[in-house]
Amino acid sequence: MPSQILPISHRGLLPAIETAASSILIKTEIDNDDPTASLIVSSKFEDDDDKTVSLSPLLSRASSYTTINPINNYYQQPRRRTASDSSLSSLSGGGSRRQSISRSVGHAAADTFLFTRLSFKLLRYLGVGYRWILRFLALGCYAVLLMPGFIQVGYNYFFSSHIRRGIVYGDQPRNRLDLYLPKTTDGDGPKPVIAFITGGAWIIGYKAWGSLLGQQLSERDIIVACIDYRNFPQGTIGAMVQDASQGISFVCNNISEYGGDPNRIYLMGQSAGAHIAACALLEQAIKESGEGESTTWSVSQIKAYFGLSGGYNLLDLTDYFNSRGLYRSLFLSIMEGEQSLRKYSPEVMVQDPDIKNAVSLLPPIVLFHGTADYSIPANASKNFAETLQRVGVRGESILYEGKTHTDLFLQDPMRGGSDEMFEDLVSIIHADDSESRAKDAVAPRRRRLVPEFMIKLARSVSPF
Repeated sequence: MPSQILPISHRGLLPAIETAASSILIKTEIDNDDPTASLIVSSKFEDDDDKTVSLSPLLSRASSYTTINPINNYYQQPRRRTASDSSLSSLSGGGSRRQSISRSVGHAAADTFLFTRLSFKLLRYLGVGYRWILRFLALGCYAVLLMPGFIQVGYNYFFSSHIRRGIVYGDQPRNRLDLYLPKTTDGDGPKPVIAFITGGAWIIGYKAWGSLLGQQLSERDIIVACIDYRNFPQGTIGAMVQDASQGISFVCNNISEYGGDPNRIYLMGQSAGAHIAACALLEQAIKESGEGESTTWSVSQIKAYFGLSGGYNLLDLTDYFNSRGLYRSLFLSIMEGEQSLRKYSPEVMVQDPDIKNAVSLLPPIVLFHGTADYSIPANASKNFAETLQRVGVRGESILYEGKTHTDLFLQDPMRGGSDEMFEDLVSIIHADDSESRAKDAVAPRRRRLVPEFMIKLARSVSPF
């Protein structure tokens, strides 16, 4: 039976609470030529043997954006509601392809080494409690059960000629993105584009996590750019937002060279990536509304923002995350202290009358969420959408009855066939393109990647 989408009914205003407490800060020591950066931790997480050096600024890029029109037709149509170092040129020849794969594997190995080293450092500071042990065991079982799907997605990721891996967009570690290009590009005109920020609890995010979504959207003639970014403890939330913003800038200024339409760029994030993307979008709007701010991309270039299973009010979520195992001390370290929670809470910030002009620049915002999501409650999207509506932003939340945090992003896509959230997303992007809608109507059903019994078992043991 298909999932249901629940209408919005509650319009309660969440209070904006600002508290001050001592912060736990993280400093990084980065060698720009070495992606495996070391780090030191200050405050109570400090190592005596470590030392700090100053960070070099991100690459600046010249602005080349043009103004676009916001979404029109989609919102007037009836909605269905039921309760590497790659260059800007294409890869060519077998030798180039093998070199690209070799570079991608090398980058993945370096990132894996970095993630492993930082994970052990985190565990050393946190201690290994029973809750974390159980979660790691559950994660292992979850991954094994979905392995048939991961193997197929991974094979395409490394061997498909329509995926450009490891394109460098900045000078910081992990400033790379992957591009998923449609197979039919000749003579069809420029394609719509999604700049996608993956999730990972601000700790284990990686661009390849968006590979399944990227591959399936590219089959519908949509280009997807999966943007990587520094995770904690390699960087805190400020660095993550900075990386995401620079990745978006790269997409806005260069996507036409890959067949993308610079007038149809959408921004999307999943879980922690939805939060990071929303922060980057709002921060950019604030810059544009200020005096003399230098920018390399414009909010006007983003036709719409899509948030998938995201959290947008950290003041409300901190204690909830603590109860779920993302302990308060760790979370405050990621968010640069309790005094920064308001700054990185888009739901709270859009209500600030001092940035009213910036809020007016925001594009339409659509938030997808499952009602059975226990990692980030569905009210996080519902409340943010209602807040946006109150301050004059075109916002909407679409809730899927009985769907969990990973159902919408992994289990449902791996089932094949019809996927309600996926179809909703594609229908918004193709709302003004009658030719694409006609193709969508006759698109072949997506093939199943994992047997149903394994998907159900994975859902039952999922730690998310």
